[in-house]
Amino acid sequence: TRLGLDSVDAVFLLFTAVVWLVSSAFAWTWIRAARTRFFTLCLLTMAGNFGALVALDVPFFYTSVALMSFAAYGLIAHSFTREAKHAANVYIVLVVIGEATLAGALILAAGATGAIEFASVQAGLASIPARDLVIALAFVGFGIKAGVLFLHVWLPLAHPVAPAPASAVLSGTIIVTGLVGWMRFLPVGVIALPGWGGLLVALGFAAAFYGVAIGIDQRNPKVVLAYSSISQMGIMTVGIGMMLLEPGLANTLRTSIAFLALHHGLCKSALFLGAGLARAGIDMSRRRALIVGLAIPSLALAGAPLTSGMIAKSALAVSSATVAD
Repeated sequence: TRLGLDSVDAVFLLFTAVVWLVSSAFAWTWIRAARTRFFTLCLLTMAGNFGALVALDVPFFYTSVALMSFAAYGLIAHSFTREAKHAANVYIVLVVIGEATLAGALILAAGATGAIEFASVQAGLASIPARDLVIALAFVGFGIKAGVLFLHVWLPLAHPVAPAPASAVLSGTIIVTGLVGWMRFLPVGVIALPGWGGLLVALGFAAAFYGVAIGIDQRNPKVVLAYSSISQMGIMTVGIGMMLLEPGLANTLRTSIAFLALHHGLCKSALFLGAGLARAGIDMSRRRALIVGLAIPSLALAGAPLTSGMIAKSALAVSSATVAD
């Protein structure tokens, strides 16, 4: 096993650690039923999440992603209501499909390149005969994690039934693992793949508008936030597509995506935790303070002037415009 971080990976690990820390502290006072089960599954999910971010080799990365994905089933199904079980069952079906396709992609790539370290696999993937098949499998496997359009159906089902701290980590950190997988596995910065790049850009833009169009009509705040995550992940998917269109700008785009993921992870987890507090029936004075507090991440998520959202989205827009030129 090889572990390591570069400066971009460190950004992902930083906000992931913050989201897990705050969400766990929140859960300590929030979760009353089946606490031992909930926190055991939290620790397993968190271990897999962290492992995927620091893994530099294929076997440890896959093991970490699988641990994270399967343990998260229990977080979604925690209340064991009919709705929770239905959402968790939809999620686990997609997880099994995702893990199977991901295993196929990683095994084929490692077998064809004769390497298990991501740097070597990524470089060798550009020239192997089964490249398109491997990329297609990786697209589905990581796309389910990232909530890509047509693979996103678990998100609006899972968030309304999951406890607020579970929703915070699901949307703030776990879906971002799909982006990390794409950047680590696909031959970004190695070779231009216009077909795959164009597909990711198209799906990303479609998800960005679809999430807003469907989410704006929802009444459950956690469902609104779920569709917001689909929209935000669509924007970041556009960045991945641009990396495949223009390999020379891969490092710049990677940095922009990392900063946008940091912004999304912190803002979205704050909003999910705030939505949990709002539904807990707090008194009026605290509710006013909560509304004021949640206005900050809401404005940032919308990209309001002088917020992290404006900076992050502007950076990605500038990088994308350079690719277009």
